[in-house]
Amino acid sequence: MAKYLEIALNVPLNQTFTYLNIEPFSESRTGFRAEIKFGRRKTIGYVINEFNSLPEDFPIDEGKIRPVTKFPDEVPFLSKELIDLGKWLSDYYVCSIGEALSIMMPSAKRESSTPGFSVEEEIASSAKIELSDEQKKCVDEILSAGTNSSRLHYLYGATGTGKTEVFLQCAQKILSENKGVIYLVPEISLTQQVIKAVTARFGPTAAVLHSGLTQSQKLREYNRIINREARVVIGARSAVFAPVPDLGLIIIDEEHDSSYKSGSTPRYHGRQAAMYRCSKLKIPLLMGSATPSVEAWHLMEKGKIQKHTLTKRLAGGAMPKIRSINLSNEPSDFLCISKELEKEVNDVLQEKKQVILFLNRRGFTHFYRCRTCGFEMKCKNCSVSMTYHKSDNRLKCHYCGWSSPPPQQCPQCGSLDAGYTGFGTEFIEAEVKAKFPSAKTVRIDTDSVSKASDLQEKLEDFKNGKYDILLGTQMVAKGLNFKNVKLVGVILADTGLHLPDFRSPERTFSLITQVAGRAGRYSPDGKVLVQTYCPDREPVLFAVTGEIQRFYEMELKNREIQNFPPFCRLARLVFRSPTLLQSQKAANGAKEILSKTLKEIYYSNSGTNKELKTLKDDAGNCEILGPAECPLSKIAQNYRQQIILKSENVHLLQYLAKKLLYGYTRPQDVYIECDIDPVSLL
Repeated sequence: MAKYLEIALNVPLNQTFTYLNIEPFSESRTGFRAEIKFGRRKTIGYVINEFNSLPEDFPIDEGKIRPVTKFPDEVPFLSKELIDLGKWLSDYYVCSIGEALSIMMPSAKRESSTPGFSVEEEIASSAKIELSDEQKKCVDEILSAGTNSSRLHYLYGATGTGKTEVFLQCAQKILSENKGVIYLVPEISLTQQVIKAVTARFGPTAAVLHSGLTQSQKLREYNRIINREARVVIGARSAVFAPVPDLGLIIIDEEHDSSYKSGSTPRYHGRQAAMYRCSKLKIPLLMGSATPSVEAWHLMEKGKIQKHTLTKRLAGGAMPKIRSINLSNEPSDFLCISKELEKEVNDVLQEKKQVILFLNRRGFTHFYRCRTCGFEMKCKNCSVSMTYHKSDNRLKCHYCGWSSPPPQQCPQCGSLDAGYTGFGTEFIEAEVKAKFPSAKTVRIDTDSVSKASDLQEKLEDFKNGKYDILLGTQMVAKGLNFKNVKLVGVILADTGLHLPDFRSPERTFSLITQVAGRAGRYSPDGKVLVQTYCPDREPVLFAVTGEIQRFYEMELKNREIQNFPPFCRLARLVFRSPTLLQSQKAANGAKEILSKTLKEIYYSNSGTNKELKTLKDDAGNCEILGPAECPLSKIAQNYRQQIILKSENVHLLQYLAKKLLYGYTRPQDVYIECDIDPVSLL
């Protein structure tokens, strides 16, 4: 038994702690959870190493080292592979190793006897699924890929083309080799159909990890996984860290989805973590979507990810007929629903078919737009939409901080019919009920659905025909499959285009394409109507016309010109404080520190230090944008300023962030968020 244990704690300190190992145990304690006293409180830590003697420069007297209180588990939850993954997470996303390991672990001390997952267990299905020729080809290509080829695979295909069955067939093959599978889905409460498909296929050997589980229920599932009772783990983002013995495959469904990126420390991306884990284990990673992220598309074009394509809908349906409705042509008394959309809804209701109306609630009320020529005010430095600040009467860029007074007339065509446009959503439901009084309407969004069971109940009721019209936000944009839906109406497609974020075009294109996929899944007469003020803007136009290749070509060209990902890497530093002055002061001080550090790297004599030489080569091209007010300038009583770092070398960005976070003392009432590879800059 080793005398001392190195223990990591879930605290934002860039260090580990040494404790005395007091319980006799013949095997290693590395990977176990340990209950300890830290200061005056009891807490749980993670044993990441053990040793019998202290280093000569150990800063604490040996007699003052505290003993471990107890070990709550009979088995270790952290394998060496997961500890190494935690160290990588800590280094890559600039957080403590304890913070990195904590997201891999259930925090409960004892397991619950309550069943682990809330969906009904079905007996494993033995029915033979007949694959299409396209599906067979994809399965064969994915599973027969040699060791010399890329282990990264992408299953690309429109909604309804059978991607899920390809995933399941690949998983089944891996299981037959006595290896485990992790199957990631976005926002677990929204993807019950995938969960049912997985549990129907694999029965009790499936474990479902989701936010609806209590920590003790999660602990029970972890024990099932470690003991090999469960060999297929399906879950949201954090399931990528599941302690699956002999892991043989990771699947990422709807790879493009932003929910794979964590919004709190460590701000990791599930896709990046999966890539790293698969690379270290030398196993395949299989991703899929109808709308790949721009980064994934770029890697497919470069041949770094193998692309496998499905083109045919399998349930007797066809891709729906999509057309746009220009809201600029609507009469002045128009509210939300155009005359054309109103007529189509009435026609579908008469046929006893169902309608989904999609509202994109995200967006800013005030952006500058010319109603004559459609011109929108963009930042001269960043090519993102400017936001109108009424209090200052100025248009501002939330990337670099550049601002300008609002023009008196359109800078492009000189029209006086220009100003600030917005589109509220609070009265949409009332208008739907007023226009279609005999229809039964249900609304699904974060305001109307408080828990996962509410959501599932409403979706099930709609599926069973209890409602005629479903109003929904992004919660209904993906993964749902309703046989009787003939019409999908997008209330306002271009709200997201006006967000001051370089990813806005990608999100707009993806949302329209994904929500359109809800129509005509089982019949060839599905329709999609897209209401927009910007029918000629490429993300809207190409989504409506189905010109997917053209959209990605255009978006990649724009990103390259502006030097945004995938042609550079980003780090985002957010400074938040209850006082505006303190957040501004901290951001301005950080800008000075970062600029000084960059100069020190650039003018340093790197000598034989290879890492520093690599950083030195890129230091001259690193950009520091800001500080500027965050687009969402105040959240939860905290004022927010941001700095964006841009470089082709992600290690340089990480080095700068570490120097700032670990090398300097921040004011007590200022918190600094560090986000490497951010997916949102709001």
